[in-house]
Amino acid sequence: MKDVQLDPGEESTYECFDCGTVVIALAPEACPNCGADMRNRRTPIE
Repeated sequence: MKDVQLDPGEESTYECFDCGTVVIALAPEACPNCGADMRNRRTPIE
């Protein structure tokens, strides 16, 4: 797997841990639907 170079000024796809909402944004603080934490989908979960 390649390391992904993340650019903090570039929008990425984020997914909510709780409800699964997907948004494209710079870095959302919380899910716009339920307020839960979001994860960057380009960063693998281990």
